[in-house]
Amino acid sequence: MSTDIVITGLGATTPLGGDATSTWDALLAGRSGVARMEDEWLEKFDLPVRIAARLVVEPTEVLPRVEARRMDRCEQVAVIAARQAWADAGLGEDGVEKERLGVVLGTGIGGAVTLLDQDDLLETAGLRKVSPLTVPMLMPNGPAAHVGLDLKARAGVHSPVSACASGAEALAWAFKMIKAGEADVVVAGGAEACIHPLPLAGFSQARTMSTRNDEPEKASRPFDVSRDGFVLGEGAGVMVLEREDFARARGAKIYGKLAGIGTSSDGYHITAPDPEGNGQARAITAALRVAGIDKADVGHVNCHATSTPAGDVTETVAIRKAIGDHPVLTAPKSSFGHLLGAAGAVEGLATLLAVRDGIIPATLNLDELDPGVQLDVVSGEPRKVELQAAVSDSFGFGGHNVALVFTKA
Repeated sequence: MSTDIVITGLGATTPLGGDATSTWDALLAGRSGVARMEDEWLEKFDLPVRIAARLVVEPTEVLPRVEARRMDRCEQVAVIAARQAWADAGLGEDGVEKERLGVVLGTGIGGAVTLLDQDDLLETAGLRKVSPLTVPMLMPNGPAAHVGLDLKARAGVHSPVSACASGAEALAWAFKMIKAGEADVVVAGGAEACIHPLPLAGFSQARTMSTRNDEPEKASRPFDVSRDGFVLGEGAGVMVLEREDFARARGAKIYGKLAGIGTSSDGYHITAPDPEGNGQARAITAALRVAGIDKADVGHVNCHATSTPAGDVTETVAIRKAIGDHPVLTAPKSSFGHLLGAAGAVEGLATLLAVRDGIIPATLNLDELDPGVQLDVVSGEPRKVELQAAVSDSFGFGGHNVALVFTKA
């Protein structure tokens, strides 16, 4: 029995598109999903950040009104992306035994908007106005739980919460479930939707966000010397992972393979990465070892690069340690902002499609490369490169590191 793991279905809803195809097309076209916000609370709280990367397609345009009202926004985007991925995989109602179907959906923050809005209701209108669905809407396992219920998955439903590495860790967890024989098919990814005054205020006070409010589309600029922080985004990315022999037996189309996963922790600082990049390098090295791939065969790295002054250079130090100077880099957060817990899943999707299509999207707004970045970063136009293997990096507050290796089918 083969335990190689293939991807057979993709789903996404992002600041670039309402599905995986439109998101990928917009990424290749060099579009930006960042725009100036017009919310009334911007003036009320006098926030220094006035830009964000919001969804192109509102969840209420996709989900029935009654269903949408019973879910937090992060749960809504998870369900939308998961349904797309499931339909794309063509498994239908009886394509896999429910006892052999798992779900792993990560989130960094979860239902924060519900928590904050319901607290406002409690304080201003009293107990009777608080929704009886408050707890299932705010709990971090809500996105995974809703998807699991939607698909009637019974092999296990899991919710990794590891900050900005959550979506990537969900894919790694799915990989482990299949390898361990716990499931034949796992629906996995990440979801986040917390564009709200409090997270924006918290990130602003930590001085991690861009304040380039007059040029929203130019605000997220990974690896550029003038970068000043990330732009908050929202969305979800989901993949259907299957045991290869199971997928081939049912004649499924295959996008490629998740060939290796690697995780590590820095043990260094709650928000700052280890400046030596040692933990990140260990995760990448572990992923290559699991995949059985020589570092010389890695042609591309999809970088976590958030556009923060310290983090971007540290990541390139780790890449050079683990892989070398030859891989070609890109940083998609320049296009759709930082999706937090969904970032690793959406960027994993982009890495997979780069391998399949032999093309690497350009990093936007890279006018002058930081001299500390001693690697080749694609900018200007997408670059056609024949790829056998590519790495997707994800790192999160707390020192969480995840690396994923994708290869051709």
